Amino acid sequence: MVTSRQPRDVAQILLSVLFLAIMIIACLWIVRPFILGFAWAGTVVVATWPLLLRLQKLLFGRRTLAVLVMTLLLFLVFIIPIALLVNSLVDTSGPVIRGITSGEMTVPDLAWLNSIPLVGAKLYSGWHSLLEMGGSAIMAKVRPYVGTTTTWFIAQAANIGHFMMHCTLMLLFSALLYWRGEQVAHGVRHFATRLAGTRGDAAVLLAAQAVRAVALGVVVTALVQAVLGGIGLAITGVPYATILTVIMILTCLIQLGPLLVLIPCIIWLYWSGDTTWGTVLLVWSCVVGTMDNVIRPMLIRMGADLPLILILSGVIGGLIAFGMIGLFIGPVLLAVTWRLFSAWVHEIPAPATDPDVVLHELEDKNKQ
Repeated sequence: MVTSRQPRDVAQILLSVLFLAIMIIACLWIVRPFILGFAWAGTVVVATWPLLLRLQKLLFGRRTLAVLVMTLLLFLVFIIPIALLVNSLVDTSGPVIRGITSGEMTVPDLAWLNSIPLVGAKLYSGWHSLLEMGGSAIMAKVRPYVGTTTTWFIAQAANIGHFMMHCTLMLLFSALLYWRGEQVAHGVRHFATRLAGTRGDAAVLLAAQAVRAVALGVVVTALVQAVLGGIGLAITGVPYATILTVIMILTCLIQLGPLLVLIPCIIWLYWSGDTTWGTVLLVWSCVVGTMDNVIRPMLIRMGADLPLILILSGVIGGLIAFGMIGLFIGPVLLAVTWRLFSAWVHEIPAPATDPDVVLHELEDKNKQ
């Protein structure tokens, strides 16, 4: 018996797909203001979930008390320092931006070069020879680009209203995720299993591991090192300590460490004759610079074994795409994608190390 196949209703399929696409786009458009805050909160909750469970045990198994303590810790340790840091950065950078954009920026004379033994006078004369050959004209050409670039970076930090809104959303979503974390995790795993079966569930678990590795092994370590380094700069009287702290956060996030900022400050203190505070900052820098070797193993057992270019791209790309929040979300997104891609590639055995063997096998198959 031959059964005739019913023709597919192409119009129905296209309209169904179109309707689903419209519904998905509409839902994403509605929740668009909350996406960054929720992503930030998800990163924080996944990274600090073991700490919540430990607090819950100490607080007689009361989830409500543990959620309140964790939310308060996030507010005191995470939100307030970042908000004050951004606000201070904007206030400190205001005169610099006005000087650049108003055209009052001039080439420095660098008279202090004369005080360098042996080569100081030669360096000073060489610098002024460069100025006479057109250094001022070069500065005039470079100034618009410097002003535009600097203004863009400050505008990213100056958008305090949006930043504080995302901070508030992060706190709210973090509290909700702490409260119903098990249900949310089960729902996400169920959805992933519906999409791709066991492989989808494994992808969610690998993503959670990558989030925890980056958040604890990279972001928290960078914040601790930069904040402690900034405290050392402020105590020793180094000017523009806030801006230097922001730079240290960036250098620590891209795994260059805080010494890239601290060493020039130590040299400046010794050069200015303040040897006492220079020695203090030197000792403090030795502690801060090696702190990641102690903090990172304490935060995660196996560390954040991620390529340097991945972290660097996540930090810079996240800053450009999402602003200050992108410093934390960018590396996490790239790390999750890299972890999932690596797991997918390693599902099959690696190719033979000798390319000649592969070519001979291909030739044998073609002859057959």
